[in-house]
Amino acid sequence: MKNILVTGAAGQIGTELVTALRQHYGKDAVVIATGRRTQLPAYIKNSGPFCYLNVMDRNQLEETAFENNVDTIYHMASILSAVGEQKPQLAWDINMNGLYNVLEVARTYDISVMWPSSIAVFGPDTPKVNTPNDTILRPTTIYGVTKVAGELLANYYYHKYGVDVRSVRYPGIISSETPPGGGTTDYAVAIYYDAVQQGSYTCFVREDTVLPMMYMPDAIKGLIDLAEADNAKLKHRIFNIGSMSFSVGTLAQSIKEIIPDFTIDYKPDFRQAIADSWPQSVDDSVARAEWNWDPEYDLAKMTKDMIEKLREKFTKDTGF
Repeated sequence: MKNILVTGAAGQIGTELVTALRQHYGKDAVVIATGRRTQLPAYIKNSGPFCYLNVMDRNQLEETAFENNVDTIYHMASILSAVGEQKPQLAWDINMNGLYNVLEVARTYDISVMWPSSIAVFGPDTPKVNTPNDTILRPTTIYGVTKVAGELLANYYYHKYGVDVRSVRYPGIISSETPPGGGTTDYAVAIYYDAVQQGSYTCFVREDTVLPMMYMPDAIKGLIDLAEADNAKLKHRIFNIGSMSFSVGTLAQSIKEIIPDFTIDYKPDFRQAIADSWPQSVDDSVARAEWNWDPEYDLAKMTKDMIEKLREKFTKDTGF
């Protein structure tokens, strides 16, 4: 039986990951942990074991893992790119020291670690189209720096201590359940929310900005599929995973096909420079070859599902 600890369970991915893991392994198999100041939805908090945990406190982390006989940690606690540029010292502290603490506990108690990296590891020197799995990593953001350092640290712990740590490099993640959480790709989430609620959206990057994206169900599927992959077949520990790439203009057009009166304007801010430093698409052939990665959603299918779910969600919220 699995005993899984999820850190950062109140985050953009963590909330939906917990639901998927409890459906997959059983509600009692997943202990969720979040910072004391963070509010979790009641349906998540009350659906299985829960605790408050500061990943910066290694003793508390070790105690939690030991008392719950944890065999796998999904370490999702992180400061994202846009917030990281505003608070770089905090981003380094949380992203690096939190991961270090998790890896140390994993080393001590023979625990597997699933940890998300990001396309933020890439930079202006990296090929923009079909970015290879193994390529130049020279990011221009502190978030990207922490992810590169984290990848190196994860590889070190695997080769030095045998810690089974695995990671996917996420593109932008689009979700109907969790609002934007401080990332550069937040526009691809916010555009749907504003389209459904207001019929218009003001975007903080240019119309021609192209980035790789992924719908949340595929993001969760990828992490669980990698966790269950045969370790003997894995030649890598870090994997690009792709799904779709599109410009903001193309995304807006997909929404207009369902909401014809939707309008969008553009007011680029500091996040434009971050977006410009990232790939337009990634080559995920390594993940497909080593553990059969295969996403299910394209843009049209995602847009239809997003709008349906958000309309239902906002109807429930208003009571109409």
